[in-house]
Amino acid sequence: MAERFYVGVDVGTGSVRAALVTRDGQLRRTAEEPISIWEPQSDHYVQSSTEIWDKCCTVVKKVADGVKSSQVRGIGFDATCSLVVLDQSFQPVPVSQDGDSQRNVVMWMDHRAAEQAARITNTGHRVLSRVGGVMSPEMQPPKLLWLKENLKERCWSKAAHFFDLPDFLSWKATGSLTRSLCTLVCKWTYCPPEGWDASFWTSIGLEDLLENNFCKIGSVSCSPGSPLGDGLTQEAAEDLGLDPGIAVGASLIDAHAGGLGVIGADVTGFQLPCENQPITSRMAMICGTSSCHMAISEQPLFVPGVWGPCLSAMVPDMWLNEGGQSATGRLVSPLKLHNIYSYLNSHLSLMANSDSAVDLLGSSLHVWPDFHGNRSPLADPTLKGMLGTLHILEAMKEAGHDIRTLFLCGGLSKNSLFVQIHANATGLPVVLPDQMEAVLVGAAVLGACASQDYSNIQVQRHRLTQTLKGLYRKVFLQLFSHQREYQALMNHR
Repeated sequence: MAERFYVGVDVGTGSVRAALVTRDGQLRRTAEEPISIWEPQSDHYVQSSTEIWDKCCTVVKKVADGVKSSQVRGIGFDATCSLVVLDQSFQPVPVSQDGDSQRNVVMWMDHRAAEQAARITNTGHRVLSRVGGVMSPEMQPPKLLWLKENLKERCWSKAAHFFDLPDFLSWKATGSLTRSLCTLVCKWTYCPPEGWDASFWTSIGLEDLLENNFCKIGSVSCSPGSPLGDGLTQEAAEDLGLDPGIAVGASLIDAHAGGLGVIGADVTGFQLPCENQPITSRMAMICGTSSCHMAISEQPLFVPGVWGPCLSAMVPDMWLNEGGQSATGRLVSPLKLHNIYSYLNSHLSLMANSDSAVDLLGSSLHVWPDFHGNRSPLADPTLKGMLGTLHILEAMKEAGHDIRTLFLCGGLSKNSLFVQIHANATGLPVVLPDQMEAVLVGAAVLGACASQDYSNIQVQRHRLTQTLKGLYRKVFLQLFSHQREYQALMNHR
């Protein structure tokens, strides 16, 4: 039998990546292309859906080069939870005062709608209980309200389709308007099985979205990984260099794809506290431009200031809570430090005594760098400072989560000092995959699930991790070595 492949496409904040993944979960080939970000005004960040799709096509062609298209069984997309606006003819609609129609994406990190988000919070509507009680300007309702109030003629009156970026990509690939529960539940206040709450949209002044069964924001939904339409359309297949009809799985938000890629990892034999425990004892941390803290539970848990509980948003039939920090990697990206991280880490190690934790060098230094607001657990987009992973973890535990081990992925997790500090601060062991591209693996899982080579995401995730123990068995056991020293200092303080 010819080897089977699945393609995972990840649209991050500043680039589009793709991977060709084998049936047993190995990354055969990857490719990456940058995408543009424009800042027309302070706190306004926009992109182009046309450019993003073009770059998706470029990277998919690169990873599939040399492979018979008939061997590619499925494709899955993940992306940032940005807002895409199209007109009745599915053409881009401008989202800025400059009127450039190609710039039709309000990025996830765009905080222009902070005032609208505060007004929505003040309504005290029942849907807010699913977002930690506070509406974030990074979610879609306040962005939609901003567009109506500030660009009514130029944008709102022309808009016929509002997509979360992951759903835009799956629509572009299949022509299907079905939305993923991941995006709708996490960022749009959709709540299965009831669906949309018409009273919410009316209460915030967006009653026009109720028209034709909410067709502008999605009338039909499905679980991530569900097959969409008839697979790749003829036009999309030509764009991507693949065969028409290839299965396309309903999409995921990028952080959720990373969570899916690591949270089911097999770490048997390391005597970790999560071993022989349910998957609910784990937290996945996706560490990139922002950081996302993903924990799942069998029953809904309400955590003040933390998004969720969201049903089937990452793992089918499981409830998801998502904490996060709005700015982590983005704090240092303007400094262009990426190429000298190794030098800085080495220099810090020399400064510390051989028996001391490097992070104790800053034990008397207090930095509060929430330069883009606090996402969790204070849920205050205006806050300038930082409360980090430990604070989020404590809030989740207090609400009922029993988290015993952290699973990290994303760009920042490649920095050993960053990982070490998280273990020291939380007092928990941290697991890293040998193969760091967990987000791309998660995206490929969607395509594999849609192909029906596997029955569902849970079986697919289990199969990947059980077959590829080597991918997920790099454990930073040295993270235990400084916990007592660090915790003793914190207790003393």
